[in-house]
Amino acid sequence: MRLLLIHQNLPGQYRHLLVHYGRQPDCQVVGLGEMKRLKENIRKPIPGVRLVGYDTPPTPTATTLATLRTTEAAVQRGQKVLVALLKLKQAGFTPDVVYAHPGWGETLFLKDVFPRARLIHFCEFYYHATDQDFNFDPEFPCNAEDVLRLRINNLHHLMALEQADIGIAPTVWQQTRFPTIYQPKIAVIHDGVDTTAVAPDPEAFLRFPKHDLTLTRKDEVITFVSRNLEPYRGFHTFMRALPELLKARPKAHIVIVGGNGVSYGRRLAKGSYREKYLAELNGRIDLQRVHFVGKLPYDTFLRVLQVSTAHVYLTYPFVLSWSMMEAMAAGCLVIGSRTAPVQEVIRDGENGLLVDFFSTSELVDAIRRVCNDPTRMQELREAARRTIVEGYDLHGVCLPRQKALIESSTDQAVLRIDSSERIAYTA
Repeated sequence: MRLLLIHQNLPGQYRHLLVHYGRQPDCQVVGLGEMKRLKENIRKPIPGVRLVGYDTPPTPTATTLATLRTTEAAVQRGQKVLVALLKLKQAGFTPDVVYAHPGWGETLFLKDVFPRARLIHFCEFYYHATDQDFNFDPEFPCNAEDVLRLRINNLHHLMALEQADIGIAPTVWQQTRFPTIYQPKIAVIHDGVDTTAVAPDPEAFLRFPKHDLTLTRKDEVITFVSRNLEPYRGFHTFMRALPELLKARPKAHIVIVGGNGVSYGRRLAKGSYREKYLAELNGRIDLQRVHFVGKLPYDTFLRVLQVSTAHVYLTYPFVLSWSMMEAMAAGCLVIGSRTAPVQEVIRDGENGLLVDFFSTSELVDAIRRVCNDPTRMQELREAARRTIVEGYDLHGVCLPRQKALIESSTDQAVLRIDSSERIAYTA
């Protein structure tokens, strides 16, 4: 099989697939991504995988109609990828299967170069003006122009859906965001969590040399993780809960993982959201007990989860973070927001706790309950890990399903709903 994987931020969701198929002697694997990001993301070769970069597309100018900038950017990127695809074809590589993330326009012209390739799209998100992230947070209201921009943003997604032979969505909720007519050809298969690598460790510890501090499972540690600290992931709600939380739990330490940029949502005119909410709290929190650790190496990130007493995960109705699933696999007691993506995985009082996204009092009360009743919460921790092992394990569940879909010779997928209402793929 000749397999082409395309993602502007390679390896993206394809790290495990690249490693797996790179080991197969009867498989030719090419990974295509934006050149500058390839150099940043992949520091050493992946055995058996040929990595190819395409040039960074130009940024739409300020003279471009605002509602069309995302579409223009997608077309510009698609054209850069087109050049790379033509070079691959001229060099003698014609893929049997292409698995790509269409979110940035990379596959707009793929079928013009490889019309017979079986095209699988990673269907991550489809925009709507209601019932998801758009206008969810009254603190950040949207205007009429935002609605127009949102509608137009779906143009290249619709083109991708029309071209794809089949799609993969990580969760049922994400699958249901796409137009009803396309949902039957979108299989629900999560990226997967390596539950062997991500597991509880009672001996884990974190050191903070600056404070001459070491934290272990015996300490009261409240953790919060986001790629970047921003409102989409509830950072503002969490920060505003800290004064009451630190007062209620005088021995607790707060460990906050994440960068100061913005992955999703609006950027501030000046500064970061971390700076904004620290200024808002204006000395009302004890920074000797609140530890901003930035972005961490993966093994250190896992130790954060392994020492956690209570792990807070809040999100708009949006793409579910890998970190929440990893937290559950690591045996964390996750306190999640009562929003649709989280509710698909966490059942309140069974394998975690749920709170209103905006309620600082509910959040503090949930953390207090976790800290006060470790015996009862151990049952929830074990149930959380069991949820991930049974439904989202990389090697036992998700990778085999992804492989079955990629290697299937049929042009369509059949979706069935089992007794637990989990949508699965069968060839």
